[in-house]
Amino acid sequence: MTIQQLRYVIKITECGSITEAARQLFVSQPSLSAAVKELEAELGIEIFRRTAKGITLTADGTEFLSYVRQIIEQTELLEERYQHKKPSKQLCRISTQHYAFAVNAFVAMISSLDTDEYELTLRETRTYEIIEDVASFQSELGILYLSNFNEKVLRNLFKEKSLTFTPLFEAKPHVFISSTHPLAGREEIGISELDDYPCLVFEQGTYNSFYFFEEILSTEPHKKRILVSDRATLFNLLIGLNGYTTCTGVLNRNLNGDNIVSVRLRTDENMLVGYITSERQSLGACATRFLEELKRLIAADGFEVLS
Repeated sequence: MTIQQLRYVIKITECGSITEAARQLFVSQPSLSAAVKELEAELGIEIFRRTAKGITLTADGTEFLSYVRQIIEQTELLEERYQHKKPSKQLCRISTQHYAFAVNAFVAMISSLDTDEYELTLRETRTYEIIEDVASFQSELGILYLSNFNEKVLRNLFKEKSLTFTPLFEAKPHVFISSTHPLAGREEIGISELDDYPCLVFEQGTYNSFYFFEEILSTEPHKKRILVSDRATLFNLLIGLNGYTTCTGVLNRNLNGDNIVSVRLRTDENMLVGYITSERQSLGACATRFLEELKRLIAADGFEVLS
């Protein structure tokens, strides 16, 4: 087993293709494939599952990758310290439900980096995909919420995939509506008062069970419902159609402007916002810094940070 082979495994995982990994590594595809097969033979495991659609990690490969990342990170620290090598690019991948505070923390994290090079990913995506991203080491952490309704199902899924959920803060449900909406001046709104207005929700693709919805009270009946895939579209429809969506109530005017307001939703439900990490992988420096900025912003918004 060589450090080079371990770096090959990381690059193939990132690319999802041996052909693309070989191109980026400036090696031939046969040489790269041979190196991986030699490593698999030495370890007695299959690291990658090869299909017509590309390369995916096996269960053994997923566990192996968690150790590989730690070895490579420590190797690069040694090289930097004793061989005076230029520090490698800062890397970080984060998946999240559609939260403006996650974007703000990501911006703050990048601004604090003392490096000329980095490769960072912030992926606003579906709930199940967040879980899969972290479980397969495509992301270091994922941000989502638990409620009385979805907690049992999601915690069982976390356990099955060796993930840990760490609470960040507890929020009372709110609705986002246009500042010109007929109910915009209210301090509190009951869900039944919104019956005549379009309810906007983020579509969840194949895994569209109510347990994976980003919006609390997802099982409530709606006369009008619109599914969207991104935050910008949702906010445009809130304004254009007098629609609404349920949320944590954390609203950032730098990102959303003054056209959207947050109003408390009358309900006994709570939203426990937190992050998931893999039990088999430790967080890198950038992800750790991201969490620090996230907690700082949460506290600045008046919420009690729970961890």
